[in-house]
Amino acid sequence: MRRVLALCAASAVALSALAVTSTAQAAPYHIIKWSGIEACQIWDNGVPTKPEPSNYTSVSKPVPTFEAALAVKAGLLKTGVCKI
Repeated sequence: MRRVLALCAASAVALSALAVTSTAQAAPYHIIKWSGIEACQIWDNGVPTKPEPSNYTSVSKPVPTFEAALAVKAGLLKTGVCKI
């Protein structure tokens, strides 16, 4: 019984360490602009796929947080780069 308890404790510590390291490596965000409708969207680079359809362009540099991406998008809306 002690071995099972020790195994559970060790796996809990290992999973906690994995969770801490994975959140520290959060993927940056950037703003993409869809062609034709002039709409901008915040895209998370942590998503393992590309946006579909592929008729978009990147209009910002990567930023570390979603809040920073919102601020960048607000600036693009003010300057007229994005309509939506």
